[in-house]
Formats: sequence, structure tokens, C-alpha cells
Amino acid sequence: MASSTIAPNPTSFIPTKKDLGFTAISTPSLSSIPKCKRTISTKICSVMAPQQSERKPATTGSVKTAMTMTEKIFARSSKKTQLSPGENVWVNVDTLMTHDVCGPGSIGIFKKEFGENAKVWDKEKIVIIPDHYIFTSDERANRNVDILRDFCMEQNIKYFYDIKDLSNFKANPDYKGVCHIALAQEGHCRPGEVLLGTDSHTCTAGAFGQFATGIGNTDAGFVLGTGKLLLKVPPTLRFTMDGEMPSYLLAKDLILQIIGEISVSGATYKAMEFDGTTVESLTMEERMTLCNMVVEAGGKNGLVPADSTTYKYLEDKTSVAYEPVYSDEQARFLSEYRFDVSKLEPLVAKPHSPDNRALARECKDVKIDRVYIGSCTGGKTEDFMAAAKIFLASGKKVKVPTFLVPATQKVWMDVYSLPVPGSGGKTCSQIFEEAGCDTPASPSCGACLGGPKDTYARMNEPMVCVSTTNRNFPGRMGHKEGQIYLASPYTAAASALTGYVTDPREFLQ
Repeated sequence: MASSTIAPNPTSFIPTKKDLGFTAISTPSLSSIPKCKRTISTKICSVMAPQQSERKPATTGSVKTAMTMTEKIFARSSKKTQLSPGENVWVNVDTLMTHDVCGPGSIGIFKKEFGENAKVWDKEKIVIIPDHYIFTSDERANRNVDILRDFCMEQNIKYFYDIKDLSNFKANPDYKGVCHIALAQEGHCRPGEVLLGTDSHTCTAGAFGQFATGIGNTDAGFVLGTGKLLLKVPPTLRFTMDGEMPSYLLAKDLILQIIGEISVSGATYKAMEFDGTTVESLTMEERMTLCNMVVEAGGKNGLVPADSTTYKYLEDKTSVAYEPVYSDEQARFLSEYRFDVSKLEPLVAKPHSPDNRALARECKDVKIDRVYIGSCTGGKTEDFMAAAKIFLASGKKVKVPTFLVPATQKVWMDVYSLPVPGSGGKTCSQIFEEAGCDTPASPSCGACLGGPKDTYARMNEPMVCVSTTNRNFPGRMGHKEGQIYLASPYTAAASALTGYVTDPREFLQ
């Protein structure tokens, strides 16, 4: 198996989950165990630091204990010098994001608790992005956007990405699309900061080395008025991925591998920190995919340490100063997992759970009705480039309806303008047209979460769909009897060409 768990001294713990090909360790109270570093069959076992000789406190205060990235961000934002998992602290929020689904509720709570004429704590730290139920004739969905617009005008919110003309999204220069991708593209994601959003996939922004997590409407209403939130410091799981990334794998395969190993509850209220040579080699968009689905493992947040890749991405996107943080060498992790990525294969998550992992090649007899490429997970520019690569390599036409929903207006423009490497100058849109795909739709969350019945590509009857989205629970994309296979853009495109769940290596090797 391509993974292993790094844990404290095996004689002190009870191993479990041997059927997964690695040893998962249940960890007793960290405070009662000295840190160890030992070698067993060439695998490093390191969860705790060696005991330190007693030292007198420094003149400026107590001696600091090593902290993880998440603990450091919490400490900085709560003005504490030291924090440990389990502590509750008032965190100062750098950015609050809400959208058309949860925004009206959050606004209602804000007005109820702070007063009809109350002002938000900081009109330049609130980002409001309509993106979920946009291109629909549903009056209540349309009214949600109206409520956002009225509030932003009343409060003079600086970052409101409005849409008024639903017949032509391009006529709305301020409209962006999927909030999690727009946040990154518009420079709202910065290392070391705290970003909260009324959407569970706000964790996507952890790719920038910041604390980012989803919150409910009540919490968001409170943040609107105060800029603070009481949060519990989560313990951290570390996932180290090393090895050369095979040409047929994408970050979606990596996160499906992890969720399959630890289950949809394996990281409940825990930070998931990703490192290793493979992670360092990933682009920002691929890191975003990795962090996007930590919530499908129950994670509170995901993080990738900021590096030159991060800084280069941010160069032309923000002028706000930021200060990255990194886990200390002796920081305490609840558990550590290692993966040799070079040994992994393309994966899918079968219905009806993101942890129902299987090799794509094992599902080759599963006949499908459609393919969906889009969402905050799989609707970025590089996701469409990957799909186009498969179509280009095959030279064939799709055998099932294939729906394409760019995440944002910028992604839509990239699909129509950027040449695909090795195509002789063809764009994604040209390759998609030649392959018989549907015309790329207006940027939004689309059918990822079902939505009103007239939502583009919604599953309004029982169907089997291979999708680059993030959840496959019953009813997630519409019909409650629909079956959704979560997959990478490579696997989704390969499946579109055959009409069955297909390993992309059939077209890449």
C-alpha cells in the first residue's frame, strides 16, 4: 500500500484498521507521553519531541512550546503567546465571506441582534459573492441576490461581486462565480490569516497557508457585528506525501485516497496539514483541490505551508501585507500519515459517500449516463485543461452527455482563450466542441448541490454520473436516487469517452 501512519512507540498503543494497509494509532493524552524519535524498518516514528531539561522562564514570559500552523494562526489572531488543542479563544477575523444561500440568513441575524441600523465591523473585510442559485427563474433564489445587493448598498460593502443580467453573465463585470475560487483569484486569500465563510468548502483557502473554515449563519451574523468569533483550537493531523506524481494522477486522486483511508469522520474537528515533496510540486489550483475536500473527512480546516509557489500566485492579486507561519519542528501532531504517491492509481468515490473509495479500473463495468466537470473542486482552469488533454489524446467523441461548468468568469475566459499544450494552439473550448461536449455553461456552482429544478445539468431523474464535484450523498446533485461517482477531471473525461467509469491511463499511456 502506498501509505503508512507515523505514530508514537507501538508498545504504548493499540493498532487498528490493518485492513487499510497501514497502522492507525489511537493516541492517549499528549501531555502524559514524552516525545520520541525512533526508527523501525526504515520508517520514521516521530510524534512528540524529546523531553527538554527544565529551563527558567525568559524575562519576557514563559518558555514557548512548539506549535503547529493552525495553533500559531489562532495564537496570533487571539493575541496569545501560546495555545494548545482544546482551548477556546476569541479569534479576530481577517475576512468574512458569505453568498446568496446563507447571506440573507446571516444578514437577518445581524440586524436582529445588533439592530436594524447597525453597521458592520469592517466594510472592507467582508466579501459577498453570489454563486449558488444564480441562473434560475426561481423567484426566491433571485430574491436572495436582491437581499445581498440591498445590504451591500446600505453598508457600503467594498467587495460585492454583483450580478443583475442573468441572460448574459458577461454583461456583469463584477460577477465572478464560485466563491472559493473567486476568493483566491481576487486576492482575498493570504498566508497566516483567518478567513471564515458561510460555506463548508471555505477550507479551500487553506491552500494558501491560512486558517479557513466554514461557519453557520448565526456565527456569521455575530462576526458581521464584531469581527470576532469564539473558536476551539483543533488538534492537527499531518499528511506527508512524497514521490514523483504520476502523469495520470491529479490532486483529486490524492484527497480521495486520504478520505478513503481515514473515513468521512476521521478528521472530525481536526486540522489537516499537508506537506512533502509531492505537495511542494503541486500548483496552487491543485493545492486548492487538496484542501477543498478536507471537510469531507470531517476536517475543521486544511493547510499547505506557503512557499514560492504561493507567493508567485499572489504577486498580482493582493497588495495587503501578510506573514506566513509554519509548524515548529517539534510541534505535536495527533497523528501522522505518509504516502508514496508514485504507487497510487486513479481513484473514484462510489455512491453514496466520499470515503467509498475504489480504483477506477475496478469500476470499468459501471455504465454511466452523464459526466459533469465543474464546481469549486473540479471547475478551475487546470481542471478543464486536464479534461481537454484526455479528449485531445483520444481524438474521439464522448458517448454520454458531458456538462462543463467553469467555476468563475475568469475560468470561462481561460477555457475560450488559453491554448492547450500539445494541441497546436487549440483552446479547451475548441477541443470540447470537437469531442461533442455541451457548450461551457455560465460560471456558477451549477448542479454540484442540485439547486432549483431548472439548474443547468441538474439530475432531475435517476442517473449515474461521474463528477468532478465533492459530494455524492443521495440527492446531492438533484434526484435522490441518482448515483454519483466522484473522480478527477482525467477520470471524468476518460469516462465520458467510453460511457463507463474508466481509468484515464487508457488514454494517457
